[in-house]
Amino acid sequence: MGKENIPKDGPILFIANHQNALIDAILIPTTTKREIHFLTRASAFTTNLISKFLKSLNMIPVYRIRDGFNTIEKNVSVFEQCFDILKNEGAVEIFAEGAHHLKRQIMPLKKGFARIILGTLQKYPHLNIQIVPIGINYDSHLNFPSSVSIHYGQPILANNFVNTENPDLRFTAIINEVTIALKNLTLHIKDDANYDETISKLNSANVDFTNPIEAAELLQNINSISETKPTKSSVNWFFPIHLITKLNSILPLLIWLYLKSKISDIVFTNTYRFALILTVFPLFYIIQTLIIYYFYNSYYALIYLGISILLGIISTKTMSINKE
Repeated sequence: MGKENIPKDGPILFIANHQNALIDAILIPTTTKREIHFLTRASAFTTNLISKFLKSLNMIPVYRIRDGFNTIEKNVSVFEQCFDILKNEGAVEIFAEGAHHLKRQIMPLKKGFARIILGTLQKYPHLNIQIVPIGINYDSHLNFPSSVSIHYGQPILANNFVNTENPDLRFTAIINEVTIALKNLTLHIKDDANYDETISKLNSANVDFTNPIEAAELLQNINSISETKPTKSSVNWFFPIHLITKLNSILPLLIWLYLKSKISDIVFTNTYRFALILTVFPLFYIIQTLIIYYFYNSYYALIYLGISILLGIISTKTMSINKE
């Protein structure tokens, strides 16, 4: 929602909340025609092959203190690259919270995006840089299938909050402005002490986490919501189809179960799952199709492939969604 808030031209800094690792980064370009460069944590660029692949997707490695003090100097060239992208009226996407997380709240924003704005305006003072805040809202961060909504807020003219001649290096004004905008675009549960209880109550009220306005209204009335015991789930009449789909995909599912057990940071769960759905699952179906073609003919091979695709679509659309 709110795609009309995206300027059609001029330099833009897209700033979004960050709750689902690489999935967050690739979602935004699917809803805008603007070409976007992404600031991505450098630890994702593990090998030369992966580095080349990520950079081909317009991803730019950015370094954090935890990556080692000697790597911080590399951010100088990263920032210069961002300055030039904005100077050429391009778009840069950054997750200002600094790290991904599973909490339904906006974490304190880091100063990196403000430093990019300050540096760009000091170098190119004629520019008008627009910040477009983005709220990414998942009904479930880890489960499959799940749904997501993307809400674009009103653009913020960064020039109004940055004094290039006598800058406030704490960047208080611009950080506060962007923080408020992000909190209006996604659910923000500020009460950490009762966080789990709050989530439980919201689920009891059958909250739609992909609708941040509705979720925020429920949150304001959280004390009037009583937790209820989970009701017995209704029979899913599509279970036989789900079972057939799993049997038809047994090898990719076994690979997924193995990889899932090796994921050290659970926020990457959907990233790995997405990668397998794009690669291993289609490859497996194609191999099975070729085997059927070899032993029978193209007619039966194409029927099998069509049924496999149809089973996958039906299963995805009819599985129940488990919220966190």
